[in-house]
Amino acid sequence: MLASCVMSGATTSRGRRLRVAVVGAGPAGYYTTDFLLRQRAVLDLSIEVDLFERLPSPHGLVRSGVAPDHQSIKKVTKAFDRIASDPRTRYFGNVTVGTDLTHAELMQHYDQVVYTTGAATDRKLGVEGEELAGSHAATAFVGWYNGHPDFTSERVDLSTPRAVVVGLGNVAMDVARVLIQMPASLASTDITDYALEALSKSQVREVVLLGRRGPAEAAFSPREIQDIDELEGVELTIDQPESTLALDATSFSGDARKNVEFLQSVALRTQREAPRRVRLRFLSSPVALEGTGQVERIKLERNRLVERQGRVSAAGTGEYELMKTGLVLRSIGYFGSALPGVPFDTTLGVICNDRGRVTATPGGAIIPRLYVAGWIKRGPVGLIGTNKTDAKETVDHMLADVESGPRHNASPAEVITKLLNDRGVRVVSYADWRHLDELEVAAGIQRGKVREKFWSVASMLQALDARAPVAADG
Repeated sequence: MLASCVMSGATTSRGRRLRVAVVGAGPAGYYTTDFLLRQRAVLDLSIEVDLFERLPSPHGLVRSGVAPDHQSIKKVTKAFDRIASDPRTRYFGNVTVGTDLTHAELMQHYDQVVYTTGAATDRKLGVEGEELAGSHAATAFVGWYNGHPDFTSERVDLSTPRAVVVGLGNVAMDVARVLIQMPASLASTDITDYALEALSKSQVREVVLLGRRGPAEAAFSPREIQDIDELEGVELTIDQPESTLALDATSFSGDARKNVEFLQSVALRTQREAPRRVRLRFLSSPVALEGTGQVERIKLERNRLVERQGRVSAAGTGEYELMKTGLVLRSIGYFGSALPGVPFDTTLGVICNDRGRVTATPGGAIIPRLYVAGWIKRGPVGLIGTNKTDAKETVDHMLADVESGPRHNASPAEVITKLLNDRGVRVVSYADWRHLDELEVAAGIQRGKVREKFWSVASMLQALDARAPVAADG
Protein backbone atom coordinates (compact mmCIF):
# COMPACT_ATOMS: atom_id res chain seq x y z
CA MET A 1 0.00 0.00 0.00
CA LEU A 2 1.24 3.47 -0.83
CA ALA A 3 2.64 5.17 2.21
CA SER A 4 1.80 8.71 3.13
CA CYS A 5 3.03 10.57 6.07
CA VAL A 6 1.53 12.00 9.13
CA MET A 7 3.29 14.33 11.44
CA SER A 8 2.88 15.35 14.92
CA GLY A 9 3.95 18.67 16.03
CA ALA A 10 0.74 20.46 16.55
CA THR A 11 -0.33 21.29 20.05
CA THR A 12 -0.73 18.59 22.64
CA SER A 13 -2.47 20.44 25.46
CA ARG A 14 -6.17 21.17 25.34
CA GLY A 15 -7.44 24.62 24.51
CA ARG A 16 -4.44 25.46 22.34
CA ARG A 17 -4.29 26.84 18.84
CA LEU A 18 -3.33 24.58 15.92
CA ARG A 19 -1.91 26.43 12.93
CA VAL A 20 -1.72 24.46 9.69
CA ALA A 21 -0.21 25.33 6.30
CA VAL A 22 -1.95 23.69 3.33
CA VAL A 23 0.07 24.00 0.12
CA GLY A 24 -2.11 23.81 -2.99
CA ALA A 25 -5.57 25.33 -3.43
CA GLY A 26 -7.14 22.61 -5.55
CA PRO A 27 -9.82 20.11 -4.47
CA ALA A 28 -7.49 18.18 -2.16
CA GLY A 29 -6.39 21.39 -0.43
CA TYR A 30 -9.95 22.58 0.06
CA TYR A 31 -11.22 19.25 1.36
CA THR A 32 -8.29 19.01 3.75
CA THR A 33 -9.03 22.50 5.02
CA ASP A 34 -12.71 21.70 5.36
CA PHE A 35 -12.14 18.54 7.42
CA LEU A 36 -9.70 20.39 9.66
CA LEU A 37 -12.14 23.21 10.34
CA ARG A 38 -14.95 20.76 11.07
CA GLN A 39 -12.88 19.19 13.84
CA ARG A 40 -12.52 22.31 15.95
CA ALA A 41 -14.12 20.58 18.93
CA VAL A 42 -11.71 17.65 18.77
CA LEU A 43 -9.13 17.90 21.57
CA ASP A 44 -10.53 21.36 22.26
CA LEU A 45 -8.35 22.84 19.50
CA SER A 46 -8.67 26.23 17.87
CA ILE A 47 -7.67 25.45 14.28
CA GLU A 48 -6.42 28.00 11.76
CA VAL A 49 -5.46 27.18 8.18
CA ASP A 50 -3.29 29.16 5.77
CA LEU A 51 -3.88 28.01 2.20
CA PHE A 52 -1.00 28.64 -0.22
CA GLU A 53 -1.34 28.64 -4.02
CA ARG A 54 1.36 29.52 -6.55
CA LEU A 55 -1.15 31.10 -8.96
CA PRO A 56 -3.33 34.10 -8.07
CA SER A 57 -6.40 31.99 -8.92
CA PRO A 58 -7.49 29.02 -6.77
CA HIS A 59 -9.39 25.78 -7.57
CA GLY A 60 -6.62 23.81 -9.28
CA LEU A 61 -7.84 21.29 -11.86
CA VAL A 62 -11.45 22.35 -11.40
CA ARG A 63 -10.48 25.61 -13.09
CA SER A 64 -7.72 24.43 -15.41
CA GLY A 65 -8.44 20.72 -15.93
CA VAL A 66 -12.21 20.21 -16.20
CA ALA A 67 -13.35 20.55 -19.81
CA PRO A 68 -15.27 23.75 -20.61
CA ASP A 69 -18.37 21.82 -21.70
CA HIS A 70 -18.64 20.21 -18.26
CA GLN A 71 -19.74 23.32 -16.37
CA SER A 72 -21.85 21.33 -13.91
CA ILE A 73 -18.69 19.79 -12.44
CA LYS A 74 -17.27 23.26 -11.84
CA LYS A 75 -20.13 24.11 -9.51
CA VAL A 76 -18.11 22.48 -6.74
CA THR A 77 -16.26 25.81 -6.49
CA LYS A 78 -19.27 27.15 -4.57
CA ALA A 79 -18.36 24.78 -1.75
CA PHE A 80 -14.72 25.82 -2.06
CA ASP A 81 -15.77 29.46 -1.72
CA ARG A 82 -17.56 28.66 1.53
CA ILE A 83 -14.43 26.98 2.91
CA ALA A 84 -12.12 29.81 1.85
CA SER A 85 -14.50 32.40 3.30
CA ASP A 86 -14.32 30.89 6.78
CA PRO A 87 -12.62 33.46 9.06
CA ARG A 88 -10.24 30.73 10.24
CA THR A 89 -8.87 30.36 6.70
CA ARG A 90 -6.40 32.70 5.01
CA TYR A 91 -5.64 32.46 1.28
CA PHE A 92 -2.13 33.27 0.06
CA GLY A 93 -2.33 33.32 -3.73
CA ASN A 94 0.64 34.01 -6.02
CA VAL A 95 2.99 32.47 -3.45
CA THR A 96 5.35 29.73 -4.59
CA VAL A 97 6.53 27.39 -1.87
CA GLY A 98 10.14 26.56 -2.60
CA THR A 99 10.84 30.08 -3.87
CA ASP A 100 8.87 32.70 -1.94
CA LEU A 101 8.79 30.49 1.14
CA THR A 102 10.92 27.44 1.80
CA HIS A 103 9.72 24.11 3.11
CA ALA A 104 11.93 24.60 6.18
CA GLU A 105 10.24 27.94 6.91
CA LEU A 106 6.80 26.35 6.76
CA MET A 107 7.90 23.65 9.18
CA GLN A 108 9.31 26.32 11.48
CA HIS A 109 6.29 28.61 11.53
CA TYR A 110 3.41 26.09 11.49
CA ASP A 111 2.35 23.26 13.75
CA GLN A 112 1.60 21.05 10.77
CA VAL A 113 2.20 21.28 7.02
CA VAL A 114 0.14 19.50 4.34
CA TYR A 115 1.11 19.31 0.68
CA THR A 116 -1.80 19.03 -1.77
CA THR A 117 -0.01 20.16 -4.93
CA GLY A 118 -1.50 17.54 -7.25
CA ALA A 119 0.18 16.07 -10.30
CA ALA A 120 0.96 18.81 -12.80
CA THR A 121 3.19 17.05 -15.31
CA ASP A 122 2.61 14.08 -17.59
CA ARG A 123 4.01 10.64 -18.26
CA LYS A 124 6.02 10.17 -21.45
CA LEU A 125 5.37 7.59 -24.12
CA GLY A 126 9.07 6.85 -24.27
CA VAL A 127 9.06 6.28 -28.05
CA GLU A 128 11.21 7.62 -30.86
CA GLY A 129 9.93 10.87 -32.34
CA GLU A 130 8.02 11.91 -29.24
CA GLU A 131 9.64 15.37 -29.31
CA LEU A 132 8.55 16.15 -32.88
CA ALA A 133 6.31 19.17 -33.48
CA GLY A 134 2.70 18.04 -33.35
CA SER A 135 3.34 15.77 -30.36
CA HIS A 136 1.84 17.13 -27.15
CA ALA A 137 0.97 16.08 -23.64
CA ALA A 138 -2.75 16.05 -22.96
CA THR A 139 -1.98 18.03 -19.81
CA ALA A 140 -0.56 20.84 -21.95
CA PHE A 141 -3.48 20.77 -24.39
CA VAL A 142 -6.02 20.84 -21.55
CA GLY A 143 -4.15 23.69 -19.88
CA TRP A 144 -4.03 25.51 -23.21
CA TYR A 145 -7.76 25.52 -23.88
CA ASN A 146 -8.53 26.21 -20.22
CA GLY A 147 -6.21 29.23 -20.00
CA HIS A 148 -3.71 27.90 -17.45
CA PRO A 149 -0.86 30.45 -17.35
CA ASP A 150 1.75 27.68 -17.76
CA PHE A 151 0.34 26.56 -21.12
CA THR A 152 -1.04 29.61 -22.93
CA SER A 153 2.07 29.75 -25.15
CA GLU A 154 1.52 26.17 -26.36
CA ARG A 155 1.36 26.03 -30.14
CA VAL A 156 -1.24 23.47 -31.24
CA ASP A 157 -1.42 22.93 -35.01
CA LEU A 158 -4.96 21.85 -35.88
CA SER A 159 -4.43 21.79 -39.64
CA THR A 160 -4.39 17.97 -39.80
CA PRO A 161 -7.58 16.05 -40.69
CA ARG A 162 -6.80 13.29 -38.16
CA ALA A 163 -5.68 13.57 -34.55
CA VAL A 164 -4.58 10.60 -32.44
CA VAL A 165 -5.11 10.55 -28.68
CA VAL A 166 -3.09 7.91 -26.86
CA GLY A 167 -4.99 6.70 -23.81
CA LEU A 168 -8.54 5.79 -22.85
CA GLY A 169 -9.06 7.59 -19.56
CA ASN A 170 -11.45 10.44 -18.83
CA VAL A 171 -8.87 13.09 -19.75
CA ALA A 172 -8.47 11.44 -23.15
CA MET A 173 -12.26 11.58 -23.56
CA ASP A 174 -12.26 15.30 -22.70
CA VAL A 175 -9.49 15.99 -25.21
CA ALA A 176 -11.26 14.05 -27.96
CA ARG A 177 -14.58 15.78 -27.24
CA VAL A 178 -13.07 19.27 -27.34
CA LEU A 179 -11.21 18.46 -30.56
CA ILE A 180 -14.13 16.97 -32.47
CA GLN A 181 -17.29 18.82 -31.44
CA MET A 182 -18.69 21.78 -33.30
CA PRO A 183 -16.87 24.87 -31.95
CA ALA A 184 -20.17 26.75 -31.66
CA SER A 185 -21.20 24.40 -28.86
CA LEU A 186 -18.26 25.66 -26.79
CA ALA A 187 -18.85 29.36 -27.46
CA SER A 188 -20.88 30.01 -24.29
CA THR A 189 -18.50 28.14 -21.95
CA ASP A 190 -15.41 29.45 -20.18
CA ILE A 191 -13.04 28.23 -22.91
CA THR A 192 -10.43 30.86 -23.76
CA ASP A 193 -11.08 33.02 -26.80
CA TYR A 194 -7.77 32.07 -28.42
CA ALA A 195 -8.58 28.36 -28.10
CA LEU A 196 -12.10 28.83 -29.45
CA GLU A 197 -10.71 30.73 -32.43
CA ALA A 198 -8.17 27.99 -33.13
CA LEU A 199 -10.82 25.28 -32.87
CA SER A 200 -13.11 27.24 -35.20
CA LYS A 201 -10.38 27.07 -37.85
CA SER A 202 -9.47 23.46 -37.07
CA GLN A 203 -9.24 20.93 -39.90
CA VAL A 204 -9.54 17.96 -37.53
CA ARG A 205 -12.45 15.79 -38.62
CA GLU A 206 -11.41 12.49 -37.11
CA VAL A 207 -10.04 11.60 -33.69
CA VAL A 208 -8.60 8.14 -33.07
CA LEU A 209 -8.49 7.04 -29.43
CA LEU A 210 -5.84 4.39 -28.79
CA GLY A 211 -5.94 1.84 -25.97
CA ARG A 212 -3.23 -0.74 -25.23
CA ARG A 213 -5.76 -3.22 -23.89
CA GLY A 214 -9.33 -4.17 -24.69
CA PRO A 215 -12.79 -2.63 -24.19
CA ALA A 216 -13.24 -4.17 -20.73
CA GLU A 217 -9.99 -2.59 -19.50
CA ALA A 218 -10.74 0.94 -20.75
CA ALA A 219 -10.42 3.51 -17.95
CA PHE A 220 -13.07 5.98 -19.11
CA SER A 221 -16.30 6.28 -17.16
CA PRO A 222 -19.56 5.26 -18.90
CA ARG A 223 -20.83 8.84 -18.91
CA GLU A 224 -17.68 10.15 -20.64
CA ILE A 225 -17.92 7.82 -23.63
CA GLN A 226 -21.66 8.42 -23.91
CA ASP A 227 -21.01 12.18 -23.99
CA ILE A 228 -18.95 11.67 -27.13
CA ASP A 229 -21.63 9.49 -28.69
CA GLU A 230 -24.22 12.22 -28.12
CA LEU A 231 -22.25 14.99 -29.84
CA GLU A 232 -24.10 16.56 -32.75
CA GLY A 233 -22.57 15.72 -36.12
CA VAL A 234 -20.16 13.15 -34.68
CA GLU A 235 -20.17 9.40 -35.33
CA LEU A 236 -18.58 7.04 -32.76
CA THR A 237 -17.14 3.84 -34.23
CA ILE A 238 -15.04 0.91 -33.06
CA ASP A 239 -12.19 -0.31 -35.26
CA GLN A 240 -12.50 -3.94 -34.13
CA PRO A 241 -16.24 -4.42 -33.48
CA GLU A 242 -15.93 -8.22 -33.50
CA SER A 243 -13.59 -8.17 -30.47
CA THR A 244 -16.12 -6.09 -28.57
CA LEU A 245 -19.05 -8.32 -29.48
CA ALA A 246 -17.12 -11.43 -28.43
CA LEU A 247 -17.01 -10.26 -24.80
CA ASP A 248 -19.47 -11.60 -22.22
CA ALA A 249 -20.66 -8.44 -20.45
CA THR A 250 -22.06 -10.45 -17.53
CA SER A 251 -18.53 -11.56 -16.61
CA PHE A 252 -17.65 -7.98 -15.63
CA SER A 253 -18.98 -5.63 -12.98
CA GLY A 254 -19.32 -1.93 -12.32
CA ASP A 255 -18.10 0.52 -14.96
CA ALA A 256 -16.40 -2.23 -16.96
CA ARG A 257 -19.71 -3.99 -17.48
CA LYS A 258 -21.49 -0.75 -18.40
CA ASN A 259 -18.75 0.14 -20.86
CA VAL A 260 -18.79 -3.26 -22.54
CA GLU A 261 -22.58 -3.22 -22.86
CA PHE A 262 -22.52 0.27 -24.33
CA LEU A 263 -19.70 -0.51 -26.77
CA GLN A 264 -21.50 -3.66 -27.89
CA SER A 265 -24.54 -1.55 -28.73
CA VAL A 266 -22.28 0.76 -30.75
CA ALA A 267 -20.71 -2.20 -32.56
CA LEU A 268 -24.12 -3.60 -33.53
CA ARG A 269 -25.66 -0.49 -35.00
CA THR A 270 -25.46 0.67 -38.57
CA GLN A 271 -22.86 3.39 -38.99
CA ARG A 272 -24.34 6.82 -39.52
CA GLU A 273 -23.13 9.43 -41.97
CA ALA A 274 -21.56 12.30 -40.07
CA PRO A 275 -19.06 15.06 -40.93
CA ARG A 276 -16.91 14.16 -37.92
CA ARG A 277 -15.83 10.87 -36.43
CA VAL A 278 -14.30 9.40 -33.26
CA ARG A 279 -12.72 5.97 -33.65
CA LEU A 280 -12.00 3.70 -30.70
CA ARG A 281 -9.03 1.50 -31.43
CA PHE A 282 -8.19 -1.15 -28.83
CA LEU A 283 -5.19 -3.46 -28.50
CA SER A 284 -2.81 -0.93 -30.06
CA SER A 285 0.38 0.66 -28.74
CA PRO A 286 2.39 3.50 -30.29
CA VAL A 287 5.99 2.46 -30.90
CA ALA A 288 7.23 5.52 -32.82
CA LEU A 289 6.24 8.90 -34.19
CA GLU A 290 7.62 9.60 -37.65
CA GLY A 291 8.06 12.69 -39.79
CA THR A 292 10.54 15.35 -40.89
CA GLY A 293 10.51 17.93 -38.11
CA GLN A 294 6.77 17.39 -37.67
CA VAL A 295 4.62 14.37 -36.84
CA GLU A 296 3.39 12.83 -40.10
CA ARG A 297 2.72 9.25 -39.03
CA ILE A 298 2.34 7.15 -35.92
CA LYS A 299 3.64 3.59 -35.94
CA LEU A 300 1.37 1.19 -34.05
CA GLU A 301 1.92 -2.35 -32.80
CA ARG A 302 -1.05 -4.64 -32.45
CA ASN A 303 -1.40 -6.25 -29.05
CA ARG A 304 -2.98 -9.33 -27.54
CA LEU A 305 -4.27 -9.71 -24.00
CA VAL A 306 -2.39 -11.92 -21.57
CA GLU A 307 -3.06 -12.66 -17.91
CA ARG A 308 -0.16 -12.20 -15.53
CA GLN A 309 -0.50 -12.75 -11.81
CA GLY A 310 -4.25 -12.35 -12.02
CA ARG A 311 -4.10 -9.12 -14.04
CA VAL A 312 -4.86 -8.58 -17.71
CA SER A 313 -2.08 -6.82 -19.61
CA ALA A 314 -1.10 -6.17 -23.22
CA ALA A 315 1.64 -7.98 -25.09
CA GLY A 316 2.92 -6.96 -28.50
CA THR A 317 2.34 -9.29 -31.45
CA GLY A 318 5.09 -7.98 -33.69
CA GLU A 319 2.51 -6.79 -36.22
CA TYR A 320 2.86 -3.11 -37.12
CA GLU A 321 0.86 -0.48 -38.95
CA LEU A 322 1.46 3.12 -39.97
CA MET A 323 -1.32 5.67 -39.51
CA LYS A 324 -1.19 9.16 -40.99
CA THR A 325 -1.65 12.03 -38.54
CA GLY A 326 -0.22 15.44 -37.83
CA LEU A 327 -1.28 15.64 -34.19
CA VAL A 328 -0.63 13.17 -31.38
CA LEU A 329 -1.76 13.84 -27.82
CA ARG A 330 -0.50 11.50 -25.11
CA SER A 331 -2.94 11.00 -22.24
CA ILE A 332 -1.38 8.15 -20.29
CA GLY A 333 -1.38 9.68 -16.83
CA TYR A 334 -0.42 12.72 -14.80
CA PHE A 335 2.80 12.75 -12.78
CA GLY A 336 3.69 14.67 -9.64
CA SER A 337 6.58 17.12 -9.28
CA ALA A 338 9.17 17.11 -6.52
CA LEU A 339 9.29 20.00 -4.06
CA PRO A 340 12.58 21.22 -2.57
CA GLY A 341 13.21 19.56 0.78
CA VAL A 342 10.25 17.16 0.61
CA PRO A 343 10.87 13.40 0.12
CA PHE A 344 9.74 12.33 -3.35
CA ASP A 345 9.21 8.94 -4.95
CA THR A 346 10.53 9.39 -8.50
CA THR A 347 9.04 6.08 -9.64
CA LEU A 348 5.45 6.76 -8.57
CA GLY A 349 5.56 10.53 -8.89
CA VAL A 350 4.26 11.13 -5.36
CA ILE A 351 5.55 12.49 -2.06
CA CYS A 352 6.76 9.54 0.01
CA ASN A 353 4.03 8.78 2.52
CA ASP A 354 2.20 6.22 4.60
CA ARG A 355 -1.54 6.93 4.23
CA GLY A 356 -0.96 10.67 4.44
CA ARG A 357 2.00 10.79 6.80
CA VAL A 358 5.12 11.85 4.92
CA THR A 359 8.04 9.43 5.19
CA ALA A 360 11.75 10.02 4.69
CA THR A 361 11.86 7.39 1.94
CA PRO A 362 9.29 5.06 0.38
CA GLY A 363 8.30 2.80 3.26
CA GLY A 364 10.69 4.67 5.55
CA ALA A 365 10.39 6.53 8.86
CA ILE A 366 7.58 9.03 9.36
CA ILE A 367 8.56 12.70 9.45
CA PRO A 368 6.64 14.39 12.28
CA ARG A 369 4.20 17.21 11.46
CA LEU A 370 4.39 16.73 7.70
CA TYR A 371 1.48 15.39 5.63
CA VAL A 372 0.16 14.99 2.11
CA ALA A 373 -3.25 14.61 0.42
CA GLY A 374 -4.66 14.27 -3.08
CA TRP A 375 -2.89 13.13 -6.23
CA ILE A 376 0.55 13.99 -4.85
CA LYS A 377 -0.27 11.46 -2.11
CA ARG A 378 -1.88 8.57 -3.99
CA GLY A 379 -1.16 9.23 -7.67
CA PRO A 380 -3.52 10.58 -10.38
CA VAL A 381 -6.47 8.29 -9.81
CA GLY A 382 -10.09 8.98 -8.96
CA LEU A 383 -12.48 11.83 -9.60
CA ILE A 384 -12.73 15.19 -7.82
CA GLY A 385 -14.91 13.70 -5.09
CA THR A 386 -12.34 10.97 -4.42
CA ASN A 387 -10.24 13.64 -2.75
CA LYS A 388 -12.79 13.86 0.07
CA THR A 389 -12.13 10.43 1.55
CA ASP A 390 -8.44 10.85 0.82
CA ALA A 391 -8.30 14.18 2.70
CA LYS A 392 -10.28 12.78 5.61
CA GLU A 393 -7.78 9.95 6.03
CA THR A 394 -4.93 12.45 6.21
CA VAL A 395 -6.76 14.78 8.60
CA ASP A 396 -7.64 11.87 10.89
CA HIS A 397 -3.93 11.08 11.16
CA MET A 398 -3.11 14.74 11.77
CA LEU A 399 -5.55 15.01 14.67
CA ALA A 400 -4.35 11.73 16.15
CA ASP A 401 -0.79 13.03 16.01
CA VAL A 402 -1.77 16.24 17.78
CA GLU A 403 -2.56 14.23 20.87
CA SER A 404 0.30 11.75 20.70
CA GLY A 405 3.09 13.66 19.00
CA PRO A 406 5.74 16.14 20.18
CA ARG A 407 4.69 19.68 20.90
CA HIS A 408 5.57 22.46 18.49
CA ASN A 409 4.93 26.16 19.00
CA ALA A 410 3.77 27.79 15.75
CA SER A 411 4.59 31.40 15.01
CA PRO A 412 1.90 34.07 15.28
CA ALA A 413 -0.21 34.51 12.15
CA GLU A 414 1.30 37.90 11.28
CA VAL A 415 4.83 36.44 10.97
CA ILE A 416 4.19 34.86 7.56
CA THR A 417 2.51 38.02 6.27
CA LYS A 418 5.50 40.13 7.31
CA LEU A 419 7.96 37.64 5.89
CA LEU A 420 6.32 37.75 2.46
CA ASN A 421 5.91 41.51 2.55
CA ASP A 422 9.59 41.97 3.42
CA ARG A 423 10.51 39.84 0.41
CA GLY A 424 8.34 41.90 -1.91
CA VAL A 425 5.99 39.04 -2.73
CA ARG A 426 2.71 40.26 -4.24
CA VAL A 427 0.30 38.16 -2.20
CA VAL A 428 -3.20 37.72 -3.63
CA SER A 429 -5.82 37.47 -0.88
CA TYR A 430 -9.16 35.74 -1.21
CA ALA A 431 -10.83 39.15 -1.43
CA ASP A 432 -8.49 39.87 -4.34
CA TRP A 433 -9.53 36.62 -6.01
CA ARG A 434 -13.20 37.51 -5.61
CA HIS A 435 -12.51 40.76 -7.43
CA LEU A 436 -10.86 38.86 -10.28
CA ASP A 437 -13.74 36.40 -10.30
CA GLU A 438 -16.24 39.25 -10.67
CA LEU A 439 -14.24 40.72 -13.55
CA GLU A 440 -14.11 37.36 -15.34
CA VAL A 441 -17.84 36.80 -14.99
CA ALA A 442 -18.62 40.35 -16.14
CA ALA A 443 -16.35 39.98 -19.17
CA GLY A 444 -18.03 36.66 -19.94
CA ILE A 445 -21.51 38.18 -19.84
CA GLN A 446 -20.43 40.78 -22.39
CA ARG A 447 -19.42 37.94 -24.74
CA GLY A 448 -22.32 35.62 -24.00
CA LYS A 449 -20.11 33.25 -22.02
CA VAL A 450 -20.01 31.79 -18.51
CA ARG A 451 -16.82 33.75 -17.91
CA GLU A 452 -13.82 35.07 -19.78
CA LYS A 453 -10.75 33.98 -17.87
CA PHE A 454 -7.61 35.85 -17.16
CA TRP A 455 -4.95 33.57 -18.58
CA SER A 456 -1.78 35.28 -17.47
CA VAL A 457 -0.52 36.09 -13.99
CA ALA A 458 0.57 39.55 -15.15
CA SER A 459 -2.94 40.50 -16.29
CA MET A 460 -4.44 39.31 -13.00
CA LEU A 461 -2.01 41.39 -10.96
CA GLN A 462 -2.52 44.38 -13.25
CA ALA A 463 -6.28 44.18 -12.75
CA LEU A 464 -5.84 44.00 -8.99
CA ASP A 465 -3.43 46.92 -8.91
CA ALA A 466 -5.79 49.02 -11.04
CA ARG A 467 -8.77 48.04 -8.87
CA ALA A 468 -11.06 49.06 -11.70
CA PRO A 469 -13.12 47.03 -14.17
CA VAL A 470 -10.30 45.81 -16.42
CA ALA A 471 -11.25 43.49 -19.28
CA ALA A 472 -10.13 39.90 -18.87
CA ASP A 473 -7.69 38.37 -21.36
CA GLY A 474 -8.86 37.59 -24.85
